[in-house]
Amino acid sequence: MHWLQKLQRLYTLWSPETSRYPLRVTVRQLSSIPWGHQDVPEKFNFASNVIDHWAGMEKAGKRPPGPALWWVSGDGDQVQWNFRELSEVSQQAANVLSGACRLQRGDRVAVVLPRVPEWWLVTLGCFRAGLVFMPGTVQMKSRDILYRLQASKARAIVAGDEVAQEVDAVASDCPSLRIKLLVSEKSRDGWLDFRTLMREASTTHRCVETRSQEAAAIYFTSGTSGPPKMAEHSHSSLGIKAQMDAGWTGMRASDIIWTVSDPGWILNLLTSVLEPWTLGACVFIHLLPKFDPQTILKVLSSYPINNLVAAPLVYRMLLQQDLSRHKFPHLQNCFTGGETLLPETLEKWRAQTGLDIWEFYGQTETGLICRVSRTMNIKPGRLGTALPHYDVQVIDGEGHVLPPGQEGDMAIRVRPTKPVGMFLGYVDNLQKTAANIRGDFWLLGDRGIKDEDGYFQFVGRADDIINSSGTSFRRYRIGPSEVENALLEHPAVAESAVISSPDPDRGEVVKALVVLAPEFLSHDRDQLTQELQQHVKSVTAPYKYPRKMEFVLDLPKTISGKIQRAKLRAREWKTSEQAR
Repeated sequence: MHWLQKLQRLYTLWSPETSRYPLRVTVRQLSSIPWGHQDVPEKFNFASNVIDHWAGMEKAGKRPPGPALWWVSGDGDQVQWNFRELSEVSQQAANVLSGACRLQRGDRVAVVLPRVPEWWLVTLGCFRAGLVFMPGTVQMKSRDILYRLQASKARAIVAGDEVAQEVDAVASDCPSLRIKLLVSEKSRDGWLDFRTLMREASTTHRCVETRSQEAAAIYFTSGTSGPPKMAEHSHSSLGIKAQMDAGWTGMRASDIIWTVSDPGWILNLLTSVLEPWTLGACVFIHLLPKFDPQTILKVLSSYPINNLVAAPLVYRMLLQQDLSRHKFPHLQNCFTGGETLLPETLEKWRAQTGLDIWEFYGQTETGLICRVSRTMNIKPGRLGTALPHYDVQVIDGEGHVLPPGQEGDMAIRVRPTKPVGMFLGYVDNLQKTAANIRGDFWLLGDRGIKDEDGYFQFVGRADDIINSSGTSFRRYRIGPSEVENALLEHPAVAESAVISSPDPDRGEVVKALVVLAPEFLSHDRDQLTQELQQHVKSVTAPYKYPRKMEFVLDLPKTISGKIQRAKLRAREWKTSEQAR
């Protein structure tokens, strides 16, 4: 039996996500397995080991009939490929990259495309050709693109009309950039036409036998503090980890999953490439050129989508619509990650749709870390438990594991054996990589609490924690996300950011910057301040309420949409110093 089949079989037998097998391997037995790079085969490639595997199963009639990729434009156009067709067109993409473009194994390729089929083809083509793909969002501007191309020394970029002009504005300052591939119906000077090259390319390509520890992808971190870092993943940390994770969603080969996410983020790779295709399921994609709740509801009502992945914000916006006018006859499983899922959102979604929302937690550097699977109890406000091959703990400042119920730094054990899913490190930044190690653990940068059942509660980013002194010499540690969530429950609040603010008596206090909902813009600000402060006191510990409040028109965000608390905090403290 192939090593991969053995691994899948072992996980299936143990996994609480699967109920069709009576046999179980105990947690004690599983924990004795030395997960790590020594258990990984020398060579692995997602395109050949997974895509071509399912193509063969399909040809032999051992996979349910149906597409592997189903793309719709919203204007009537659609593309459907089964695994045999997907295997062929991705081999064409590999031939375009390694043949027509003459890119060599190990070359880095920036991929900045909207939700079009070519994003998936280029990604698989890079796997096949041994190229390192670097996804980015089409929201980037020329300065963002310049930084990424220069820092990565990218040899090629694949982009659409959305950013082609921005690329041209900085290309002359990127000496490593040799190839510009355009995915468009129009031509552009200095760019190769990807679709034309695809039509001319052979459907046969010999997949590079990539090493498991060989670089496969680079993702730029969100850069909430300082410039984005280049997190480098290997073929094993992406593809083999996907084999280990497979099953937590409960998906089957006959299922269809839709991920409402920007292709530039690792969430898209995890839930619309690695997880579903590992299981032989179908990936559904909607062009969705702009976010529109009504379009999402219409799609869920019209297509046989039974698995949905979306950020908590998406569910909140869907709940603002009249859900009674929509029926989701096929939808069975809803998943979310990327930010805290408010218990209120979970309760309302369940009440109006009859469906639960299963939460998961992960990072660019680690992939999926924790999840609430379908066979687990949902604890509102909890991230779920760690995946079997990750030893996730809450540790203190010395690297010691804290007992349940105590707040500390969330971390993954990486010594003596580094887990398969961990990234290779930050490119050209060994110091930053080493700085994240404390004792035997990799610091996730988040504060959390682990309960008796192994569920984790997210408290906040470690550098965002607010230390405020109270009465009787007591000192409080306040996570901003809890205060922000409390504020968001009030109808007047559209967005909020909570930071520390200097205070002569308490050292620092909680300050909230609030973007008001349109219908509250004309309200008296002093009255709103008191009302919001009282609201926070009523839904969370009173000492956490914002003693200072500022109403703003917008909040600074990273390209990935994360609020830049560090920037707000630095400005707040600098302003206070100048005032003194």
